[in-house]
Formats: sequence, C-alpha cells, structure tokens
Amino acid sequence: MKRFPQAHATHPQWRMAAAMVVAQLRAQMALPDHAHQPSLGLLYITDHFADDAQAVLECVSAELPEVTDWAGTVGVGVSASNVEYFDEPALSVMLCDLSPDQYRVFSGVAPLSASGRAEGGEGFVAHTALVHADAGTPEVGELIAEMADRTGSGYLFGGLAGSRGPTVQFALGSAGNISGQGAASGVFHGGLSGVAFGRDVGIVSRVTQGAQPIAATHVVTESEGHLVTRLDGEPALDVLLRELEISLDHPEHAMSRLRQTLVGLTRPGPDGATAWSDSAHRRGAFGHEVIVRHIIGLDPVRRGVAIAELAPEGSRLAFCERHAQAARADLMRVCAEVREELEPEELLFGAGGAGDVDTAPKPARAIAGAVYVSCAGRGGPHFGGPSAELQIVRHALGDVPLVGFFAGGEIAHHRLYGYTGVLTVFVREA
Repeated sequence: MKRFPQAHATHPQWRMAAAMVVAQLRAQMALPDHAHQPSLGLLYITDHFADDAQAVLECVSAELPEVTDWAGTVGVGVSASNVEYFDEPALSVMLCDLSPDQYRVFSGVAPLSASGRAEGGEGFVAHTALVHADAGTPEVGELIAEMADRTGSGYLFGGLAGSRGPTVQFALGSAGNISGQGAASGVFHGGLSGVAFGRDVGIVSRVTQGAQPIAATHVVTESEGHLVTRLDGEPALDVLLRELEISLDHPEHAMSRLRQTLVGLTRPGPDGATAWSDSAHRRGAFGHEVIVRHIIGLDPVRRGVAIAELAPEGSRLAFCERHAQAARADLMRVCAEVREELEPEELLFGAGGAGDVDTAPKPARAIAGAVYVSCAGRGGPHFGGPSAELQIVRHALGDVPLVGFFAGGEIAHHRLYGYTGVLTVFVREA
C-alpha cells in the first residue's frame, strides 16, 4: 500500500473544479511514493454541485478509468488535508490503494448480506465499513446498528449526507449489482451506502466530542419515551433549572440559556449496565459512549424534560453545552491517540482497527490516507477561524492525504452521533 493521491478544488463550474482535481491526482499518481493504480475513489461534493452529482461522477470516473469503484456523498461543506470548503462549490477526492479483494462498495442495489458478504463478493467478508446515509431514511439509527452487525468488528465510520438541495450518495462498484439492477447509475437518494473493508485493511478510528458537561452525571430513574421525568429520584426539570441557575419565572433569560443546552446520554446495554467513562467526565469531556442530543421541550406539569432520543430508565444523563476550547482539546487528544497507535512496540488494534487486540510488537506504521467526518455545526468558525479544525488535524498528524465532509450526523461504532468529529486513518507499513 502506497500513499493515497488526494486532491480538492473550488470553482463555480463543476467541470472546472473536476478538471483541476483530476490534474492534481494525475500529477500525484506519477510520484514514486504515491499509488499508481488505485482502484477505489472517495468523492465528496458540496451541495452547490448536488444537482450535477451524476455528471460529476461520470466525469471523474471517465477521466480516471483505472479507478473502478467509487463511494461518497454530499455535505454543506467538504474537507481536505488542510482546508475546508463551507458554503461554496467544491469537491474533494481521495484515491485508495487497496486490493480489490479487500473491499466492496455497497448500496441498495448491491447490499451486504447478514454474513457481511456483498453481492458478487465471494470470499469477501466485511470487517469494518465507511457508511454514508440519508437522514430522511425512516429509522436510520436502527439501520446503522443493523449494518454494524453485518461487519466482523461491529465498527462503522461515516456520516449523514448534508444538503440544502438534493441529498445524494455515490456508490459505484465493479463487483456489480443484484439481479435486475444492472442499470443503476451510481448516484442514490435515501438509504445507506458506502464501502465495506476486509480484515486486512488496517484502520485506526477515533471519535471526538464537541460538547462539555455542565455538572455531574445523573441516572434516569423514571422516563416515558423521550420524556425524562426523574433524575436520581428528583424531578428532571428541577435538576435542569438548578444546574443552569435559571427560573421559569424569568422566561426570556431561561430560554436563552436553554437554547444553548444539550444532553449527553448513555443508554444501558443488554445486561442493564451503562458504559460511562469517569476519567473522561473528570477532565470535562465525553467519551465515545455518550451521544449528544437536543432538548426539545419542557413539561412543567410533570416536571419533565423532553430530549431528542429515547432515554430508558437506567441511562446516564448529563446536561452539557457546546464548548470551543473543550472541542479543540479533545480533537488534539484523539489525534495524539491515533499517532500513538502507529508507534512501534505498542498494543495495536487488529487490522480492522476496532476489535481484536494484538499484543505482538509491530514495526512503525504510517498513514496512507484519512477520512474526517465532522458535524456541520462545528467547522472552522467554531474552532476560531476558517479551516481551523482541519489545521489542528494536520498539525497533529502531519501532511497526510485527507478527505471528508461536514455531516448532518456522524456515524461511529454502531451509533449515530451529533456535534462530533470521526477521524479514521488507513495505515500501512512505514
């Protein structure tokens, strides 16, 4: 595996942007340390080009005939190695130097089976997967969890497409489609699509949270669906008002504070136990086990708080707020953890990067390419300036090929997150 060619461009006309990207990729493919014959392309476009998605895919695939498989989606912004394009016409492409027998592009016309095998994928079994999804798909959270069950490690990474126009996904695979779907164009609306990777594709992946707990965590002791009525035996609304130091007798001030407040929730597992990182909470951050959701209403009669997530009894809950400094520190932390994974003589994840642990000494490994999916509510301005978020990643990881997009929700493990960043790197022997 060699370094992945990566290119990006912005231009009001998609043809010009695509031509600039292809020229950059061709130049990199001629370099000795870059892949010469990559077969998998990851393509991300901003929603300015969403209406022309089919034409964009046809153009880049025709200009790069050696790339036989494509996956990607649309975002309100796209990212590259050191820059983000927000609210402007742009595309970002990375070509992955992977053996064709170690990945499969999947979609509604080329699904993964329950065993992790794709249509036409004899001998291939999914270990991890890059997933793009449409937020408008019914029960999308459940579909993501089901998709995780179809991989050997149970680990997914990716995000929900974000667009002010058509919500499109790219999924064009050389392995073909199921019977009767041979004429599928490679551009899809709705559902899930992406790339499944075999066990021999080495990845390291981390989730960085963008919210900071305001006070201590609580146990949900009484709830009904989305309405939490008691925390630690107390009325949930009373706990919220006390921790925010507000009163409903002063609604203007209270509503301003409530609009800035979110909920960090960890639901109990099948055994009733709740995973909760006390060390992360002590340092004023959330671990990957926490999902952040909005407060969607208050119930003064029942003294309850309604949140945008089911909160069964036994869940752990903490009121939180978005915090730029905490988000910056947490992003630097996960980048440091990724670097440590690549050091020699360390305990490294198995080839899937999210399951088994191999205790044998390993030679130093390098990053061949990276995918970074960040919340559309984060981005450079939240971190202090244009492209600041991507510059933090580059400062921590070095000048590595990177693509990604700003999503309407982030996918990691088997969950759908919000206000997070999901950083995943492909590793190779140094």
